[in-house]
Amino acid sequence: MFIRLLQGALAHRLRPTALVIASFIVALFFLSHALRVIPLGVTYAIWCGVGIVLTTIVSIVVYRSPLDLPAALGIFLIICGVVVMNIFSKSIST
Repeated sequence: MFIRLLQGALAHRLRPTALVIASFIVALFFLSHALRVIPLGVTYAIWCGVGIVLTTIVSIVVYRSPLDLPAALGIFLIICGVVVMNIFSKSIST
């Protein structure tokens, strides 16, 4: 019974699942190219910061989640941190 339920769920969710997997592969491809010129620590910090900001934007637009002042300030500080690392870091080769 569980196998039938699982097969039915996979049949209805195959396209979104394939899209997520393909998107993740593309993201890792570009991440691997970024690692050629940016150190791992800086790359990971930027990856996480941008991921948090984009996830928050999707949450606000799609799910109409409210964003209070402390959350907006945190997002602003994340963006500032990414900009500072990209502009002023000596570990990033251009």
